[in-house]
Amino acid sequence: MSISKKEVERIAHLARLDLTEAEKDRFADQLSQILDHVEQLNELDTEGVEPTFHVIEMTNVFRNDRETPSLSRDETLGNAPQTDGRFFLVPRIIE
Repeated sequence: MSISKKEVERIAHLARLDLTEAEKDRFADQLSQILDHVEQLNELDTEGVEPTFHVIEMTNVFRNDRETPSLSRDETLGNAPQTDGRFFLVPRIIE
């Protein structure tokens, strides 16, 4: 499948990219090659093949949640540049 330079310009416009003429030509060629490769993949018989997200089996590598003691308010606010004794004070950013 061939991608035209005009289609590349449309994609670049949607992505808010400012491409040179050389880049438009190069991307048209590269996108055409990608779509040709996808077409080849579409020719494969995938009947009976389970959909998968990963090629290899993945397992959850996260640790189990455990309850642990948290910091006291004084420890939490100890390194803050500004506090009112109860909360962090930060500059106002919304008028």
